[in-house]
Amino acid sequence: MLELPSNWNKWLIQQPETGMGYYVVTVVLKNGHTFEQVVVDSGFITQIYGRDDIPFAAEDIEELIITHDKWDFSCA
Repeated sequence: MLELPSNWNKWLIQQPETGMGYYVVTVVLKNGHTFEQVVVDSGFITQIYGRDDIPFAAEDIEELIITHDKWDFSCA
């Protein structure tokens, strides 16, 4: 898991949730790389679809784009 800085948490709580207490977002890094279908739950990035790791640090994040893309978490 990766804890998000407070500025991202403050922004997220003003957005509509994907489900109860979580968001599905695209993460855009400062180097331009993107990660789609990222789950943010309670201020933490908890999962990235198709990955077992979180290959970036919180300070690398340039933008979060809420997509609400749904996927079967048990199959990821």
